[in-house]
Amino acid sequence: MCCGGILFAGCQNDSPEDESDADVSSQQATSEEKPEASEESSVEEATEEAETVDEPEPVEEETAAYEYSVNENTYAIEPAEDSSAESQVALLTYDDAPDGHAVEIAEILAQHDAPAIFFVNGMYLESEAGRSALGTIHEMGFEIGNHTQTHASLPDISPEAQHAEIVETSDLIEEITGERPRFFRAPFGQNTETSRQIASEQGMALMNWTYGYDWEADYQEADALADIMVNTEYLNAGANLLMHDRAWTRDASADIVEGLREKGYSIVDPARISSPEREAASE
Repeated sequence: MCCGGILFAGCQNDSPEDESDADVSSQQATSEEKPEASEESSVEEATEEAETVDEPEPVEEETAAYEYSVNENTYAIEPAEDSSAESQVALLTYDDAPDGHAVEIAEILAQHDAPAIFFVNGMYLESEAGRSALGTIHEMGFEIGNHTQTHASLPDISPEAQHAEIVETSDLIEEITGERPRFFRAPFGQNTETSRQIASEQGMALMNWTYGYDWEADYQEADALADIMVNTEYLNAGANLLMHDRAWTRDASADIVEGLREKGYSIVDPARISSPEREAASE
């Protein structure tokens, strides 16, 4: 299935040392180098030494910080407030996974040290092959996003059905990876009041896209797709690139990554992007 349109178009189914320890060790070494003394003297010195050793200060537990956020209007990836993160970045996302080529795409991205989000459909996780594929992608370090259970058009179904489409997919993802997804992408980019509320309750940030082309007939070939993804007029700082689990997209991925880098763009790590779940955990 594929997602379509630049900014607002939709998707369609085709078949996404501790210093205190060092001090103590140093003190112990110094003590061992001293000449032997009487037993009484040694005991007194040891007692004095023990009394003067500073107690180690408690180490504060660090919370994972994020450096970027998703613009709620354009879905571009922007440096978070008070962050010094670079703005010339692009985000790679792959929808309708894992539907045949997702693991191969992940392997290619890993070879090029390029992080990405794989937005999955729950229906692909009902088979052992699909569950295994998702597990492999997650173990490789890629972010997993929610793209609903059956890729239904959310405005066309009831609030109850929307809840099932979203929450059941998150449940499956958690069952396989041990983590609930932090990002939600509605099929066709069609969010509703209900889907927005559910995503918020589930701790997921909404994420549509800036542009994508791999569902169009003219770009269902690797060279053409790589060229348009890197040279489109819509490529700008924070661009959110939409792609899919397709053979031609797999074959174009390496050139897309290197082409973006040649143009001065860094591939942003989704782990550095905030979400309601991440914000709640940092409070």
